[in-house]
Amino acid sequence: MRENCSEASFECFRVSQVTCEGKYKQSDVPRQLVYGTMVYVRQTIVADASCALSRAVCIATRYSAVRRQFGSQNGGPETQVIDYKTQQSRLFPLLASAYAFRFIGEWLKWLYADVTQRLQANDFSTLPEAHACTAGLKSLTTTATADGIEECRKLCGGHGYLCSSGLPELFAVYVPACTYEGDNTVLLLQVRDMSCKVSHEDCFSAGVQQETSRYNSLYDSSRAFNAMSLRCSKSALLEAFEARAARMSVACAQNLSNFDNPEEGFAELSVDLVEAAVAHCQLIVVSKFIEKLQQEIPGKGVKQQLEVLCNIYALFLLHKHQGDFLSTGCITPKHAALANDELRSLYSQVRPNAIALVDAFNYTDHYLGSILGCYDGNVYPKLYEAAWKDPLNESVVPDGYHQYIRPLLKQEIRTARL
Repeated sequence: MRENCSEASFECFRVSQVTCEGKYKQSDVPRQLVYGTMVYVRQTIVADASCALSRAVCIATRYSAVRRQFGSQNGGPETQVIDYKTQQSRLFPLLASAYAFRFIGEWLKWLYADVTQRLQANDFSTLPEAHACTAGLKSLTTTATADGIEECRKLCGGHGYLCSSGLPELFAVYVPACTYEGDNTVLLLQVRDMSCKVSHEDCFSAGVQQETSRYNSLYDSSRAFNAMSLRCSKSALLEAFEARAARMSVACAQNLSNFDNPEEGFAELSVDLVEAAVAHCQLIVVSKFIEKLQQEIPGKGVKQQLEVLCNIYALFLLHKHQGDFLSTGCITPKHAALANDELRSLYSQVRPNAIALVDAFNYTDHYLGSILGCYDGNVYPKLYEAAWKDPLNESVVPDGYHQYIRPLLKQEIRTARL
């Protein structure tokens, strides 16, 4: 008991103290210190998001290559579903997201180690930003992953709803991540102070969010981007995301300044603040993906394929949030049209290597737990075998048929007289 009390007291002394006279005294240590554990948990959740989404994408990609439907010419084989642009436009951005979340998870792991090292030296300067950063990225990645798993289930057609596909269980097990350790919308609101702070400061603490250091130079809404560079240059893409996040943060800060009561302003503008937080978090993911590509990556042709996925991820977000980019003056309608053309071209580039990109996750059939995503592609015989293992198929005539179904079919059930 004495040892436990001493240990507890030692931990408490870092945040608060009780004097010998029994008076409570708060120390100078920031109260955000209690968020240290949350930072660790949330960076783990982000890493798990990449794992869950990559599993779903692996299943959907493999099955899309096996399944054929329509498109037969001269009596030849039907077209693989994965060759349809509509399938690619839904599937390949999820594949790119799985890789993006993996890289952002690696960065958050480094971030947590850096914050921990600073805390041991009584340096708490980066903790508030790290807390807000992990909160926002936890929200962004878990929401995208939950939606992505559901989309993968739809991409597999009717078979995606079978338990043997592995997707319904994966979705049911994962979707609580959108709520535990903080509801996703509430977590984005926790980023509000940070995103608004950017509009008044040059940059955040070094090593935490260096990608925000150029925000002030991007405030000018008259600044334009070259259309072709937006298609071909990652730096131009990154600058567009920086400008969008900066200008949305500035707009929120300006609107908040019109309220006498800040809390009233936060409540009234909460929707705008959430959208600005999403823009900020997406900027972080895009920037860390680009930073990853600047490193040495082993394997012939691997880096080139990752560059294609990086462009798909960024351009898909630009397409999805065109309203934000256009309304803040970051791009013009011409930029948006060119970005869409480039996106279609990138889908064709990633198609030949789509299976290899999901095989790179190195998931065993046992771990995937999916017939649709089996490595050998022998889907339909395995579906047939699984159907025979269903308890309803243990007998030729299911229980209850003669008692309930047959009389209904033979119209032998008497109707009630009212």
